[in-house]
Amino acid sequence: MSTKPEAPASPADRSSEEAPAPSPPLPVTLGDAFRYWLKLGFISFGGPAGQISMMHTELVERRRWISEHRFLHALNYAMVLPGPEAQQLATYIGWLMHGTLGGVMAGVLFVLPSLAILIALTFVYLAYGDLPVVAGILYGIKPAVTAIVVFAAWRIGSRALRNGALWAIAAAAFVAIFALNVPFPAIVLGAGLIGYLGGRITPDRFKTGGGHGSRDAAYGPAIIDDDTPLPARARFSWRHTLGYALVGLSLWGLVEGLLWLGFGWQGTLTQMGWFFTKAAFVTFGGAYAVLPYVYQGGVETYGWLTGTQMIDGLALGETTPGPLIMVVAFVGFVGAWTKEIFGPDALLLAGIAGAIVATFFTFLPSFLFILIGAPAIEATRHDLTFTAPLTGITAAVVGVIVNLAVFFAWHVLWPEGSEAAPFAGPFEWFSLLLTIAAFVALWRFKVGVIPVIAACALAGLGYSLLR
Repeated sequence: MSTKPEAPASPADRSSEEAPAPSPPLPVTLGDAFRYWLKLGFISFGGPAGQISMMHTELVERRRWISEHRFLHALNYAMVLPGPEAQQLATYIGWLMHGTLGGVMAGVLFVLPSLAILIALTFVYLAYGDLPVVAGILYGIKPAVTAIVVFAAWRIGSRALRNGALWAIAAAAFVAIFALNVPFPAIVLGAGLIGYLGGRITPDRFKTGGGHGSRDAAYGPAIIDDDTPLPARARFSWRHTLGYALVGLSLWGLVEGLLWLGFGWQGTLTQMGWFFTKAAFVTFGGAYAVLPYVYQGGVETYGWLTGTQMIDGLALGETTPGPLIMVVAFVGFVGAWTKEIFGPDALLLAGIAGAIVATFFTFLPSFLFILIGAPAIEATRHDLTFTAPLTGITAAVVGVIVNLAVFFAWHVLWPEGSEAAPFAGPFEWFSLLLTIAAFVALWRFKVGVIPVIAACALAGLGYSLLR
């Protein structure tokens, strides 16, 4: 007796049999998280876009610690805060996974390697910066930094300036800071007010733009998935909110109070604590936007460093991992070293103290923004976008960054110039060629920041030795 053979399974049936639904990864221990955040702190080159991309690739796609939706939800919140958005995103994800300890651990490890590396590089810069090899490398890096700032202005402006009103705000911000020496916080407040009024009068002109974007890809179930409920410790409560605020204010008051008692209100470290606290609240638009404020305070108001040193500090910041706002550690190190706060025989100790003070007061608010605000954001789970005031601020930031690029270009192309004689001394034609080449590499050929800096450093070293 013959039987009819069974029909072969269809490709769809075979696919479903051979590819069972993936299961969520195993829970992540605090030790596993520690090792990942520490590694990220050492390899987080490429500015906020590169750092966010690294976290997305590793945490969403490969390890599946967090879903795409939850990742972008956290990113949207970080983007509307003052401060380094990539570091705040790391703090947010660390908090989601392991509570307050996890958030603090992720945020600190994102910054700590960069601080240690910058302290070492700044010491070499101050102690051995006059050596021909070091001077030649810095000679080549400075044009690269100028090109990077110009490219940042173009990149942000191409996304932010979507109509004539926003172009006008950017132009007004440039004139205000370049020609009228208006303080950066005043520009931020003015742009925010214009954005608020403009959003009410002509809302279409101040509609919010997109964020970093996302891919509609499914990477399988995650430990913190779209529908994973929050643990009790992460739910919003006024008791926790007030507790975090009290702890943060107490830490700030304790450290600033000790500096006041030890050095007086006019002491260098005390003034650094107060100044960098204010800087932490005006960092809308990222590090490039706050650099003019840091320059105004560090160079013009307090005399902690020179304009040329500020450019060198940004160059060192570009070559180290971590958020670019870590240039504040350079400013703190140089300022404490220059002022010899512990005497001429303890310059290194003074520099380390200045770098730590600047970093502490710059980043303390970032932790508080996440630990205080994240539970409320998770409770709503609504996508956050830029408001009209922040749209106005973002437009103003473009003008401020253009001013920064002009300032850097002037110091690079006319290094002997001064306010009394801005074009004194010889014109550095080779620096102009390096600046143009670096910008073309970044803009046209999409070369990364680190290769551009390395190539310019080698070119500058070769040119200096030949000259």
